[in-house]
Amino acid sequence: MSGHSKWSTIKRKKGAEDAKRGKIFSKLNKEIMVAARLGGADPTGNPRLRAAIAAARAQNMPKDNIDRAIKKGTGSAEGSNYEEIIYEGYGPSGVALLVESLTDNKNRTVSDVRHLMSKYGGSMGEAGCVAWMFDKKGVIVFDKAEVGEDELLEAALEAGAEDLKVEESELEVLTDVASFEPVKTALEDQGFKPILAEIQMHPKTTVRLEEEKPAQQVLKLMEMLEDHDDVQHVYANFDIPDSLLESLG
Repeated sequence: MSGHSKWSTIKRKKGAEDAKRGKIFSKLNKEIMVAARLGGADPTGNPRLRAAIAAARAQNMPKDNIDRAIKKGTGSAEGSNYEEIIYEGYGPSGVALLVESLTDNKNRTVSDVRHLMSKYGGSMGEAGCVAWMFDKKGVIVFDKAEVGEDELLEAALEAGAEDLKVEESELEVLTDVASFEPVKTALEDQGFKPILAEIQMHPKTTVRLEEEKPAQQVLKLMEMLEDHDDVQHVYANFDIPDSLLESLG
């Protein structure tokens, strides 16, 4: 499985560490605030807010926290004014990187992101240098051992999905952004249980990493970028074989 899907699966398997719970909530809080500011407080007519609330609930974020973040975003409660900035660059072995941030200090954030890329074998690029390598897609991932490929393909296409990608251990349903929630709901209603479902910047092509050192470097860079307080998501176009991932632990 490529890029961000692979990285998301790695994070899910590792599990959310209790020590980082506050950091997870902080990032979710920022996303809810910005989504509410840009599209209004009603999730029915605000797909971004609806997705942010779903992500927060998946992490067991208290309802009061969610409501408070929405109020801050719409201005009915005091809150910071975050700016959305996307940074682009390259990781080890030419892996393309997109870094989505929400920051109240863009000078600090760009300096930190540039430093992390340089420190862990990458480099910052100009705006637009890798964005063309990605499409925004809904991605719904299933465990290959628990779901029949033919049954899932039929159900997904019937529900309006674009494609089904077969990976080593997982099945990946792709949708356009507008169809993501209806397809996810339709599949869940038929008993298919996803292990991951989110909107991603999905790579059009991938860089396959089959040696231990570059794979380790890319994973470390992804980890350090995502751990930064101002970074919301990191997308990449690497592809690491499951066997190598297992050997890396």
